[in-house]
Amino acid sequence: MSQAGTLYFVATPIGNLGDITLRALETLRRVDYVVSEDTRRTGLLLKHFEIQKPQISYYEHKERLVAPRIIQLLEEGRSIAVVTSAGTPGISDPGFVLLRHAIEAGIEVTAIPGPTAFVTALVLSGLPVHSLTFRGFPPHKSGQRRHFLEADRDSPYTLIYYESPFRIRRLLEDALEVFGDRRAAIAKELTKIHESVHRGTLSELLATLEENPKGEYVVLIASKDLT
Repeated sequence: MSQAGTLYFVATPIGNLGDITLRALETLRRVDYVVSEDTRRTGLLLKHFEIQKPQISYYEHKERLVAPRIIQLLEEGRSIAVVTSAGTPGISDPGFVLLRHAIEAGIEVTAIPGPTAFVTALVLSGLPVHSLTFRGFPPHKSGQRRHFLEADRDSPYTLIYYESPFRIRRLLEDALEVFGDRRAAIAKELTKIHESVHRGTLSELLATLEENPKGEYVVLIASKDLT
C-alpha cells in the first residue's frame, strides 16, 4: 500500500493577486489536485500564475458527498491542495468537513497561511484588536439574525461579522437595535482598487451606506465596554 498523501489548506488572495505567498505558489505547483470552492475562479488564479492542475469542485452543499472521494485519493498517495474562492479555507468557507474526515483517517494535514478578510478589516477598523469574536455570516431571516446578535450583546470583545451587499443594511439596522449606537466600522473590497473602510457609530454608518451596496462586507462592532 502506498504512503498516504498530504492535504494542504492553502490561503489565496482576497483581492490583489500580489498577496499570494511563495509557499502557496510552490504548493499549488507541487500537488496532484486542487480542491476548489469555485473552479472557475480558481482556474483564473491558476492561469494567472501559469499553473495547470486538475480541479475537484468542493462547494458548501457538496462537502459531505465529495469528502470520501478526496480521502480515497489521499490514501492512494496523492497530494491535494484545498482553496476557497478567496482567503483561508474553512473561515466561513468550505473546508472544515474535509479537515475532520482527514484527521479521522490519519491523513497528514497542514496549512499554508495567508490573507483572511476579517483580520485585514480588524487592523484597519480603529477598534481594539487584542480580543475579538469572529461570528461569520449571520442568519438571513430577521428574527434569527437578531437572536444571533443578542448572543453577543454583553461580549467584552470586538465583534466581527461577514455580510453580503443584499443584507448589509438590514444587519446594521438590527445591530443598532440590539447593541445600541456603538462605535463600528464596515470594510469592503479589501486589497482591491476600490477598497474602503468607513468608521463611526452604527447610526452614522447606516446614514452613509450607499443606496445600492456592492461587494462583500466585513462589519466590526465595538464591545459594550468601549466608550
